[in-house]
Amino acid sequence: MSSQEIPEENLPAEQVPAYGAVEGAGDPFADPGLPAHQPRIQDIDERAADRSERVVAFLFTLSMLATVGFIASYVIFPVDKIVYIFPFGHVSALNFSLGLTLGVALFAIGAGAVHWARTLMSDVEVADERHAIAAEPEVKAKVLADFAAGAEESAFGRRKLIRNTMFGALALVPLAGVVLLRDLGPLPEKKLRSTLWAKGKQLINMNTNEPLRPEDVAVGSLTFAMPEGLEEDAHDFQTQIAKAALMIIRIEPSNIKDKREREWAHEGIVAFSKICTHVGCPISLYEQQTHHVLCPCHQSTFDLSDGARVIFGPAGHALPQLRIGVNSEGNLEALGDFEEPVGPAFWERG
Repeated sequence: MSSQEIPEENLPAEQVPAYGAVEGAGDPFADPGLPAHQPRIQDIDERAADRSERVVAFLFTLSMLATVGFIASYVIFPVDKIVYIFPFGHVSALNFSLGLTLGVALFAIGAGAVHWARTLMSDVEVADERHAIAAEPEVKAKVLADFAAGAEESAFGRRKLIRNTMFGALALVPLAGVVLLRDLGPLPEKKLRSTLWAKGKQLINMNTNEPLRPEDVAVGSLTFAMPEGLEEDAHDFQTQIAKAALMIIRIEPSNIKDKREREWAHEGIVAFSKICTHVGCPISLYEQQTHHVLCPCHQSTFDLSDGARVIFGPAGHALPQLRIGVNSEGNLEALGDFEEPVGPAFWERG
């Protein structure tokens, strides 16, 4: 029997809604509104608000102290000091102290800001309608008014203890970054402007590790030398040889065109820096007939018979010459250091 055949008096007075249907005739997506605001203890008890203020101020002060500790760690702990700290084991005292103090400094600022916002700033929820990106003048005025109200509710101007300690913490934390600049390396001072060559230093053959004598250098030959006292197993050997490496060439004195080169030589034996003045590559290719040397990196070519001036390539200036002579034992020796900086043009700009 269909429902149409059921007598009207037998029908139920009210239809039961189907499963999933929304009871009532209203909008199923209507805004339910905001729950009633519940005040915090700090809103009704000034002593609780003062306690929260002191907690925030303590966290900001802790951040300041941690930043000071970060900076002090650079002075207190040497780089090679190792300490045992449970449960980390043996660690670098400097690295551990830097990480700990900087972590505390940043955490304390964040924790102080969060505690301030949750306990002392206004927590009243405000619903606002969406608006176009280009705000109307009325909306701009409302935003400025809301900002002013928020600033007033945050008690930023009234709670000076929080404000002053926050300023102190934010002012000191960037100093940690300034101190980190130390890790860029030591200041070069004048170390890059000088080499190990000095008056009386003998020229040591890099192949035999024996002092060079004039008769060891034949006309047209190329020999490499290093300063007396520099050992290949020294920890700074590569640093020192990169500045002090020499090319020793013997040229007939009549073929030397540059007057100073002839005066600084010994019986046609000239000593020039092996370091190219372009980007610092070692020069090792010598052409006996022309007295030219070629840098294998970028083909800069220098004329060793004419003050090692540049005749081709990107190098900007001539190879520095070392003034040499002979000591009482008959060995070749330096009569001083290079008078021009060795290598690329860093020192001309520095």
